[in-house]
Amino acid sequence: MNIRKIQPKDNPAVRDIIQQTILEHNAPKEGTAYSDAATQSMYLEYQKPRHVYFVVEIDGKICGGAGIAPLANYPDGICELQKMYFLPEVRGKGYGKQLMNKCLEAAKAFKFSKVYLETMDNMYDAQGLYKRVGFELLTQPLGNTGHYSCPVQMIKNLD
Repeated sequence: MNIRKIQPKDNPAVRDIIQQTILEHNAPKEGTAYSDAATQSMYLEYQKPRHVYFVVEIDGKICGGAGIAPLANYPDGICELQKMYFLPEVRGKGYGKQLMNKCLEAAKAFKFSKVYLETMDNMYDAQGLYKRVGFELLTQPLGNTGHYSCPVQMIKNLD
């Protein structure tokens, strides 16, 4: 297993993993990462300052990914964990925790004080991972990510 920064050639695989996972969980296409313009060109999206997206590669195959970026339409200091999705066959093997730690390290290196995320209410395994690494539930969304169909919001202090 290798965790590395996204490359242009990874765009189709990452897009497919994101969209397939959203459909698998019966989440809406609108108001989720499924319909984000960034999902179509992930490499380009994460070349901006204080943005990074990592992929998990196993035997040359992209099996998942996640990224960090400033929280849209919110004061500086809070970033967002974005587009963390995995193929079904690699879930539950500890890759999510390793990838999460890599993202949290990047958030600290970018000098963010908190990490925010949004997810679906039926993505139980993901929520369990988020809670195990210190994320806490919020009662309302922060910023304006465009993910109005994601009813669960969480935050973690990086201090």
